[in-house]
Amino acid sequence: MSEHTIKPVNILLVEDDSIDVKAFQRAMGKLKISNPVAFARDGVEGWEYLQKCVAGGGDETPSLVILDINMPRMSGLELLTKIRADKNLHHLIVFVLTTSNDEKDKFEAFNMNVAGYMLKSDMGNSFIRAVELIDSYWRVVEFPDPSFRPEETSIAEPAMA
Repeated sequence: MSEHTIKPVNILLVEDDSIDVKAFQRAMGKLKISNPVAFARDGVEGWEYLQKCVAGGGDETPSLVILDINMPRMSGLELLTKIRADKNLHHLIVFVLTTSNDEKDKFEAFNMNVAGYMLKSDMGNSFIRAVELIDSYWRVVEFPDPSFRPEETSIAEPAMA
């Protein structure tokens, strides 16, 4: 088995509730996770941050985005739609961390390939569990090198009869 190298993962948390942001930060601290985290207060700020990262060459672009759904100006699902439609960002790993237990929201999120949909149930414990899950995810999953750019996409096309 090859040796797994854990690379630093930049995180973008898109969350409009300052109490939830503090709970997320406390969970990161309690679990001794020191990954760089950028914060955006809604989907508009999140989109502007991502566009700035791409324009700056991509070095600061987060590998992982954590979205709330119910936010002013631009919802998490609207931001997710923009991310998936953008050729420079469509590959981002996105988790939803929200109070919405609406089946329609879950369906839409998974239809746009989120890595997970987690409910904020009880403030402290749900954030710790969510951060533990996310931490385990990026430690276990192998990601391609962000600098790798294939010359041609090698998706097999169906043979014509």
